[in-house]
Amino acid sequence: MENKPIARTLRLLSQLMELHEQNPFKIKSIANAAFKVDKLPFRIAEKSIEEMEKIDGVGKSMAGKINELVQTGTMAELQDLLAATPEGVVEMMGIKGIGGKKVATIWHDLGIETIGELYYACNENRLIEAKGFGLKTQEEIKKAIEFTMASHGKFLYAHIEQECCNLFELLRSVFAGGLIEFGGEFRRKCEIITELVIVLGSRDVEIALNTVLESDFISNVQSDGNLVTGEMANGLKVSICCTEKRYFFRELFFNTGTKDHVDAVLTLIASDIDQPENEELIYTKAGLEYIQPELREGDAFIEKAKQNKLPQLISYHDLKGTLHNHSNWSDGVNSIEEMALFCRDELGLEYLGMCDHSKSAFYAKGLSIERVLQQQEEIEHLNKKLNGFHVFKGIESDILNDGSLDYPEEILQRFDFIVASIHANLKMDIDKATARLIKAIENPYTTILGHPTGRLLLSRNGYSIDHKKIIDACVANNVVIEINANPLRLDLDWRWHQYALDKGAWLSINPDAHRKEGFMDMIYGTLAARKGGLYKERCLNALSLQEITAVFEAKRVKVVG
Repeated sequence: MENKPIARTLRLLSQLMELHEQNPFKIKSIANAAFKVDKLPFRIAEKSIEEMEKIDGVGKSMAGKINELVQTGTMAELQDLLAATPEGVVEMMGIKGIGGKKVATIWHDLGIETIGELYYACNENRLIEAKGFGLKTQEEIKKAIEFTMASHGKFLYAHIEQECCNLFELLRSVFAGGLIEFGGEFRRKCEIITELVIVLGSRDVEIALNTVLESDFISNVQSDGNLVTGEMANGLKVSICCTEKRYFFRELFFNTGTKDHVDAVLTLIASDIDQPENEELIYTKAGLEYIQPELREGDAFIEKAKQNKLPQLISYHDLKGTLHNHSNWSDGVNSIEEMALFCRDELGLEYLGMCDHSKSAFYAKGLSIERVLQQQEEIEHLNKKLNGFHVFKGIESDILNDGSLDYPEEILQRFDFIVASIHANLKMDIDKATARLIKAIENPYTTILGHPTGRLLLSRNGYSIDHKKIIDACVANNVVIEINANPLRLDLDWRWHQYALDKGAWLSINPDAHRKEGFMDMIYGTLAARKGGLYKERCLNALSLQEITAVFEAKRVKVVG
């Protein structure tokens, strides 16, 4: 065994001991031995225990541990600590910038057990108030986690959107007379991107190919026929398809939809699509209504396109207000008034739904009953001085382990609307999770089901649920289903939107904003909603202030009387 893996194992042992608050002298001794072993000019594994004991910084006790590791591949003490530590917490030890003490705070004080949850907490500004943390440390941790995500070759659309657009604009400036467009996952607005596809139409393909190959647009450049591949600086794979202008829209069609989608369209076309003047002509030849790029996932919308029944997809500008947001009353950054004025003056919205965390969310300064009443008084005062804008009194009420909400009925009835979400006890099988959610959905005070699976993209799968039962229950109980617009969530998954819409469900694009800038996440929620085929007539926050006020009042009358 080489010195470095021995040193890494000793370092992990010291970190775990620190995490479990063991003898600080012993922790320091092991950490020092790890440092010394890493710097040795010879392989310590080749030495006898007696020889190890004489090495500076090792000693008798440490020599025994190293010998055990060399002989067995592990240490009993290490295995005991690993068994007592959640796997995700151990993974945090590898994040640059945080040691055992900080991980202990993250785990014990904030209740965070996975890197995905930690990343989400960074986005919610939850770390800056924890002991030993600050804004700078929080940002460093966030960047380190993003680097780890990127190293796996998968990227969140929202995280790479600007860099992809920068590359696109650079290519467009070089090929001013050419045709250029995104294809693949990026054009379909997929939530996770593994490859950036760009289609380039030029009068002279050879010149276009040579220009790309000889440029520094991307690194590790290779060519295969008319295809140039490489990588962006962040590691994202790039494929640039060069073609003659006359074939541009044909190649764009081939390089946008999934293979199943392209094949499904081509089977409906009797003749060669050859040199179409636009993509619309390809769908016309197939006897189909034009299918927007976002919907070109498999054959899901082919039948609707045959019948000219494709939805008029919702747009960001259709949204009239924003629901499910957090202020500095819980774990947000801005005051309610700051958020309201931003929504009114900067975004041109008509209303804001304030949904701070409920009392069970102790990690997020959840509101006690007394603080609920105080906040509602502040909102009432604020509404008196806001012109042409309204703040609704909401709450993100935790769904407890038995499916109940965490306020008594006399408090629940004071809210204009309630988002019910699961935040704790996430380790459930599908039956438990489904039953827990359905009980919350059946609570007459529940208005919106928040982030139904609790997933964190590229970080946490979320708990498994029976989507059909959950959606059916929401329809039966007049509960709106959230599309959580945070790019880490995008939950409800767009793959279930059509089932929900076909069953008669309403959806709501909620940013879950914890600061003013977080409202912009509604853009990504809208992209996910478009992939699912959502149209404004079934989106709760596409209703005007007058319309949504009537919806909330009707539910109140039905429940309270």
